[in-house]
Amino acid sequence: MSKKKVLSQIVKENDIHNIAPADYRQLAKEIRAKLVRSVSRTGGHLASNLGAVELTMALHLCLHFPEDKLIWDVGHQSYVHKILTGRGDAFSTLRQMGGLSGFPKVKENPSDTFDTGHSSNSISAGLGYVRARDLRGEKHHVVSVIGDGALTGGMAYEALNNAAELKTNFIIIINDNNMSISKNVGGMSTYLSALRTAETYTGMKIGVTKTLKKIPHVGTAVVDTVRKTKSSIKQLIIPGMLFENMGLTYLGPVDGHNMRQMMKLFNEAKRVEGPVVVHVLTEKGRGYGPASSHPERFHGTGPFEVKSGRPLAEKTAPTYTDCFSSAICSVAEKNRKVVAITAAMPDGTGLNRFRKKFPERFFDVGIAEEHAVTFAAGLALGGMIPVFAVYSSFLQRGIDQILHDVCMQNLHVIFAIDRAGFVGADGETHHGCFDLSYLSMIPNMTVMAPKNGKELEEMLKFAVEELDGPCAIRYPKGTACTEMEEHDEPLKRGRSEVITPGSEIAVLGVGSMVSVCQKVCREIRDHGIARSTFVNVRFVKPLDISLLDRLSQNHSLLVTVEENVKSGGFGEHVSAYMEACHPEVRVLPLAIPDHFIEHGTVDSQRMKTGLNVQAVLDAVEQSWEDIGNNRK
Repeated sequence: MSKKKVLSQIVKENDIHNIAPADYRQLAKEIRAKLVRSVSRTGGHLASNLGAVELTMALHLCLHFPEDKLIWDVGHQSYVHKILTGRGDAFSTLRQMGGLSGFPKVKENPSDTFDTGHSSNSISAGLGYVRARDLRGEKHHVVSVIGDGALTGGMAYEALNNAAELKTNFIIIINDNNMSISKNVGGMSTYLSALRTAETYTGMKIGVTKTLKKIPHVGTAVVDTVRKTKSSIKQLIIPGMLFENMGLTYLGPVDGHNMRQMMKLFNEAKRVEGPVVVHVLTEKGRGYGPASSHPERFHGTGPFEVKSGRPLAEKTAPTYTDCFSSAICSVAEKNRKVVAITAAMPDGTGLNRFRKKFPERFFDVGIAEEHAVTFAAGLALGGMIPVFAVYSSFLQRGIDQILHDVCMQNLHVIFAIDRAGFVGADGETHHGCFDLSYLSMIPNMTVMAPKNGKELEEMLKFAVEELDGPCAIRYPKGTACTEMEEHDEPLKRGRSEVITPGSEIAVLGVGSMVSVCQKVCREIRDHGIARSTFVNVRFVKPLDISLLDRLSQNHSLLVTVEENVKSGGFGEHVSAYMEACHPEVRVLPLAIPDHFIEHGTVDSQRMKTGLNVQAVLDAVEQSWEDIGNNRK
């Protein structure tokens, strides 16, 4: 059967039920070809989806959508699910503004049960669905799929503990590919590795069950009774005892590329009364050589050449992450107290180089941001200077620990916050648009944002050598800005850098917005609108009150520009101070409005939120005109 003929039969949810079993292998092949072809053009999460093709097909064959509920942890691996629910023709729009999201979205399709993007929450969400189902007297199945890496997150254990009380069906699939974004670490990884070797477990358990069921008249009743006793089949088999002792039935491990075995196990799981864990072994990147050989490279990839796997856009300049990587190695060479922490992302955060140079001072705690923060607090109290490198959107998980365990004790912990501001195609679940707000509200915290890569390096050095309390340095994704390197006034806590002095209008840029503000100020001067002052804010907290006082003397308009939500951001802090102390000066805070911004390019996201050069300039001109009219 031709490629087109099989895949073309999938136009809506549940169409896979009409595919002949003899064509399952061909369908899997076609799906993989489509994934490689589509992602090579749009970029996206490829390796995880290639590994989950048969798993997703088996789930779709055993479930019925949208009645049954399927929750994907993180959601990186949901592309196959999107194809099997009739969205295959839209894959050319993947991760493009207005197109398909790279993650499950309830508003996108009724078969997407839960919006995901962060890890370790699928079991909690599934348990909520189960409780709602039972309260409403419904009978559908609820399935949560969680990866072996995400299973290291503490939230997953909280949910497993809670699920153990269930007396009704709830299926938890562990998609074990022995690899998350980076190499898995910790006790759970070791435990799952041991389970992978227990290849006879599933066959033995199912075999004994089938034999018992064949006993005339009483076989099924015997099996049901055995399941409820401590002497049950499951207790006779060592693998899976961690889950069993928590009150969860364990099935597996099973080959995640064997459709027959998976469907048999999934159907068995549907019959279990109570929570059941199905352990599925998959190969990340399966079916595409470059992704199979380098799954970490194809976890999240930009457009690439299909034949070779080489990226179409070659890296030409250092990124902010590269600058941080160099800087932390430099300060660690001079100061043996400096240690580095990552939550399962040494490559993404630029710590691989540090790990190689200072392995004894490098700590990967797994997907456990809350633990990472408090672990850093303990290190600080123990006499070290911990640097926790983390994506902005993931640090959100550790707000309580930042407040209670670090800032309340005023500990010298440094947060290197990558991917601050808009991140582009990953969309709202990964934007780092809130850190300035939630960090600025906490006492004792110093918050910095560099204008370019060189200043990022200086800020890290300053944080290590000059500060003695909690500090956060936030910087964006992508190529590091190299402009304005000649402006390198020494850092002083709570002091901004005036790059171009002037009068009438002052434009204050924060971090990634400094280069935008530089262009805006040029336009203001070139068009004779005003003799503008251009400021690199540097310190979002503490506020540079002395500068604001000076600006109030000969400026009528202060414009703040930040790639952060307006609420609680830098602009609002400036507005509050000026309203209290210099009410005659107007403040125009430009920031991200109060709604989530969908996936697309960073440029399109800035344009949509009024943070591109032209939009900022238009807003300044309008405000300046309003001031002039009010004076008349």
